[in-house]
Amino acid sequence: MKEYELIELPNGIRIIHKEVSHTKIAHVGIMLDMGSRDESPEEQGLAHFLEHMVFKGTSRRNSFHIINRLESLGGELNAYTTKEKICFYASLLDIHLDKAVELLADITFNSTFPEKQIEKERMVILEEMSMYRDTPEDAIQDEFDEQLFPNHSLGRNILGTEETVKSFQKGDFRLFLDKNLNTEKIIFSSVGNYPATKIQKLATKYLQETPHKNHTPSREWFTGYQPSRKEIQKPITQAHFAMGMPSLSIKDENRIPFFFMVNLLGGPSMSSRLNLSLREKHGLVYGVDAHYAPYVETGQFAIYFATDPKNLKKSQRIVLKEIEMLKNKPLGGIQLHKAKNQIKGQMALSEENKNAIMLMMAKSQLDLNKVPDINSVFEKIDNITATDIQELARQYLPVDQMSSLAYLPE
Repeated sequence: MKEYELIELPNGIRIIHKEVSHTKIAHVGIMLDMGSRDESPEEQGLAHFLEHMVFKGTSRRNSFHIINRLESLGGELNAYTTKEKICFYASLLDIHLDKAVELLADITFNSTFPEKQIEKERMVILEEMSMYRDTPEDAIQDEFDEQLFPNHSLGRNILGTEETVKSFQKGDFRLFLDKNLNTEKIIFSSVGNYPATKIQKLATKYLQETPHKNHTPSREWFTGYQPSRKEIQKPITQAHFAMGMPSLSIKDENRIPFFFMVNLLGGPSMSSRLNLSLREKHGLVYGVDAHYAPYVETGQFAIYFATDPKNLKKSQRIVLKEIEMLKNKPLGGIQLHKAKNQIKGQMALSEENKNAIMLMMAKSQLDLNKVPDINSVFEKIDNITATDIQELARQYLPVDQMSSLAYLPE
């Protein structure tokens, strides 16, 4: 069985399909290569607002019919917005695949942005913003983005500001699509127990009439990073802390080894170095996270944790110590072998999530023009040496160049 099939329609929209066995569920999605970084300052939050609005009415359906089209069949319809992508996707029994493809095409290309619904959804998004502000572990990461990428679209909050969200009107959504929609940068992704010919027939039926458009977002590349350190008092009980800096882009040849190193340092495993030090050894935190998010021309490395204010300085020292150990103390053979097995096991487990595979295929095809084979990724991981880890840490984790943001109790 092939890893995936790739088909291109005359209007430039690409269809990517992976056939899997032993499932009755179809996972399908449409991913657009546009996101919050493609907004002007006055448009901040518009991509996310648009994501909400496609569910509120098309030339064929009202919001009630959109919501119930798949839910009445036991299926799920969802969407998300990131800095560089907007995605609409669905999961349901594959006997209803036709309905899912038709609905996704309808909301993506035929939305009418009803004015009454705009006013209702404006209030919903303002409540969503309030919810995030009341959650310091979310708020600090959004504010840290702004600190790392000041005066740049990568640093702006995806949700927008109260001022911008209150200003958007029907014409703003159409203008944003007109400026940024490129059918050659749209992927229709599918995973299920059916051949590529079936999804090709359906996608052709519902997508080929979409006019070819070639509007490319004019993305401003980020440059000129300067480290900064901030402390902000908040009405909270814990101290929340984030540190990090811009990092490797999605196309950097060191991306996979760097991801491996970050996973070793503070990935989701309980055996990550930061978790073993901060939680298991010292009992200072409930959880700690080190993550790496690559973008087109740059990326972001960040560490986040929350602790009792009196333990903040000690926790910071432990984090810095662990980073320096990556640079100065090479991993032993057994340690390196275990770390490789751990991350490969994580990746293999994620392959069991067919919806995640569907989304990953779309994003990889847009960003890399290919979908990496998991065995080729495993081979790259197997080739990482202890010396590689040290060199990566020395080159890409200079603590004197990292920014930091602390939320402290008032």
